[in-house]
Amino acid sequence: MKSGFITIIGRPNVGKSTLLNKLLGQKIVIATNKPQTTRRRIKGILTTEQGQAVFIDTPGIHRPLDKLGEFLAEESKMAIPDADIILFMVDGSEPAGKGDRWIVENLLNVQKNIIIVLNKVDKIKNLQKREEILLTYKTLFKTNIPTVKVSALTGRNVDTLISTIFKKLPNGELIYAEDEVTDESIRSITQEIIREKILLNTKDEVPHAVAVQIEKYEETPDIDRVYVNIIVEHSSQKGILIGKQGAMLKKIGTEARLELEELVQKKVFLALQVKVVKDWRKKQKNIDSWVNS
Repeated sequence: MKSGFITIIGRPNVGKSTLLNKLLGQKIVIATNKPQTTRRRIKGILTTEQGQAVFIDTPGIHRPLDKLGEFLAEESKMAIPDADIILFMVDGSEPAGKGDRWIVENLLNVQKNIIIVLNKVDKIKNLQKREEILLTYKTLFKTNIPTVKVSALTGRNVDTLISTIFKKLPNGELIYAEDEVTDESIRSITQEIIREKILLNTKDEVPHAVAVQIEKYEETPDIDRVYVNIIVEHSSQKGILIGKQGAMLKKIGTEARLELEELVQKKVFLALQVKVVKDWRKKQKNIDSWVNS
């Protein structure tokens, strides 16, 4: 039997969270086209007849501009040392750029099994161009690195990736119970679902400036009652989130509540409140309380 940890590393918006959900066959992490959607390491557990692969989804790596950015970069770096395999996920629809080179030179100069995962290859119809793009990523490394071309969105070649991963995993017993797919708490999952609905329904500066705090989560056999603070940095952002006559906040709340009810298989009462905390992303104590919790 095989078992081990697989860290997914890459620039923002290359499809890491979408891939993890597709690997597991169900949604455990939020995925949008907004940078900084993933803000901390999240585990996804795949158990098959071959063994158990524990995936670590990480924030997209980019140059940090504030305390939140520094935290995101550190989250990605911390997931590397304990990994048995690293999936270096890239946007296969465009050549390697400075960000990819920085990741390879600064984070992937380690003695690890590395697999280049080219996502979004279905965007490029010309086969020769696909190979030319692939070469720009392979030449970032001094040694020959195996590659797998996938579409995280459609699931194309994901089975091939899983097979490649299990071939490289060490022998070992199960790390988690067979029926576990994540070690995330219901509070953490709720926090992420609400943040996802905010990201999907707003634009401009609002998604980056939002944090979600679960103030209270009360579970009963018939209904879960959840009280939530949505943190923003400016009054203008609060106005956008609430919307005209509360329409936007109601929409976000309804979408989040319906997904939560499907998840917990019972009624959910969800109370959302928007608070302004100026420049919260610049203060470490806020990062610890509202992001790394």
